[in-house]
Amino acid sequence: MNAMNFIEPEERIALRKAVAELGAKYGHEYYAKKARAGEKTHELWDEAGRLGYLGVNIPEEYGGGGAGIADLAAVLEELAAAGSPLLLMVVSPAICGTVISRFGTEEQKKQWLPGIADGSKRMVFAITEPDAGSNSHKITTTAKRDGDGWVLSGRKVYISGVDEADAVLVVGRMEDSKTGRLKPALFILPTGTEGFEYTKIPMDIVAPENQFSLFLDDVKLPAEALVGEEDAAIAQLFAGLNPERIMGASFSLGIARYALAKATSYANQRQVWGTPIGAHQGLAHPLAEIKIELELAKLMTQKAASLYDSGDDFGAGESANMAKYAAAEVAIRATDQAVQTHGGNGLATEYGLGTLVTAVRLGRIAPVSREMVLNFVGQHSLGLPKSY
Repeated sequence: MNAMNFIEPEERIALRKAVAELGAKYGHEYYAKKARAGEKTHELWDEAGRLGYLGVNIPEEYGGGGAGIADLAAVLEELAAAGSPLLLMVVSPAICGTVISRFGTEEQKKQWLPGIADGSKRMVFAITEPDAGSNSHKITTTAKRDGDGWVLSGRKVYISGVDEADAVLVVGRMEDSKTGRLKPALFILPTGTEGFEYTKIPMDIVAPENQFSLFLDDVKLPAEALVGEEDAAIAQLFAGLNPERIMGASFSLGIARYALAKATSYANQRQVWGTPIGAHQGLAHPLAEIKIELELAKLMTQKAASLYDSGDDFGAGESANMAKYAAAEVAIRATDQAVQTHGGNGLATEYGLGTLVTAVRLGRIAPVSREMVLNFVGQHSLGLPKSY
């Protein structure tokens, strides 16, 4: 999809259809049952991997589909629209797969990309810290040289899926030999490494993926754990953050579609005084507004993905932030209205909406907060003075 064509290519339309069929095979009942039991959605993940859906953005020479983030985002959106979103798609193929594809050594690509592409390996992403949040300039996790290798020390918080991961792509800071200042650096840390520990954070969100605090106590890593060039780490970091925002938007879009579909179906079937409740403007208008907002958010997400896949990282950054913002807002509104349309049934397990009430709220917080998106747009899009 380019700037003058708002219709997706036939290949992506076919991909969406195929993924939607896979998602329908599992559905929200499967997803919620797994989440409530404290189990993982491994069956869906493994089948999506075997079918090539998890690695559509990975280069073909490393077992992927050779496409872009736009196609991977379409996969996640369709699974979410079926009620079975896979959160680790945001971090494993989108962030980690993209960063390694663009900046990793040949050895790193051969070691990690085929497994990320077929789903047999999972890599998660660790940037957020208790005091710094995701501000890469304030991160206190440090990497110091130790002979030919590195020693990492620090803490991370709210890191998704560590209990399922083979490795963590850790954002730390190292000393610049020229200026003495600390600069961002990316390291691949296998989860079984000595000195690396993690603890689960209790959450009220009903989801199969867990959140963790990480503790790095003088973790020793070999020289080859460093990803890319030392002097280009900030560019490498943002190469992963734009796909994260695009995928976050797609996650929210899919949930919004799922909620809206549930609401419209119920509004067509449920009758009061002999008339479907959807005939009343008090319900029809809010649902129509959500449909409009959903389509607008989807267009911005597709624009962001198109810009990113064309190599325009800065243009993609603006659009990805806007897309993430818009998609999160419509997901919240769609879920709330779907519950309201169902009345008391909206919070009954049978109708598959209650689990989403807290889940969609996360879209306003992660991977970047609503307020930080507004700061970005104010400063970079409108040229207003920096506020922080």
